[in-house]
Amino acid sequence: MILKISQRIFTSKRYKKIDILIVRIMVHTMNFNSAENKTEVSDYQMQQLEELVAKLFQCCQEYMQYQSERLGLPGAELRCLMLFEREHYLTPKSIAHKLNVVKSRVTMIVNKLLVKKYLQKVQDPEDSRVALLSTTAEGNRKIDEIRRFQSYFYHQVLCQVAPEQRKAMMTNLNLLRASMESLKELMV
Repeated sequence: MILKISQRIFTSKRYKKIDILIVRIMVHTMNFNSAENKTEVSDYQMQQLEELVAKLFQCCQEYMQYQSERLGLPGAELRCLMLFEREHYLTPKSIAHKLNVVKSRVTMIVNKLLVKKYLQKVQDPEDSRVALLSTTAEGNRKIDEIRRFQSYFYHQVLCQVAPEQRKAMMTNLNLLRASMESLKELMV
């Protein structure tokens, strides 16, 4: 949900006021959650956070585009296929929930993966009305290829950071993630 909101916000100049409001709410939430930090947030801090999040979001989008092109698989199909990395069987409804998209969108994605022979339909042994989806041998090979590609990419990212700074970077990224996730309640 945050990804969808962020994508809309950071790709349109007319949402600048919403941008500032969300950043202020984020910073307020971070300050509110910190017992030691009761100071006011400066406009400079909000602007800096806004710019950093926008740049990080843009980098992530560019990586996803590059990954899709290199692996020959659109982003939605790639994300759907990767759900099977940890699950042997999924239903279209569970895929829709995990991808945060409507079921009709999942049907389109799944149909494309079925045509590419990455997924197959099997009947649920407990309920013949339910069709389960699972990966084929070709789908498992594609998942392995995606995983190798992602591992290489994240290894290269970590190599850009000095070893003694990696732990601090991970801690700060987790703090940012937690702060942004705490705002989900305000976005409903």
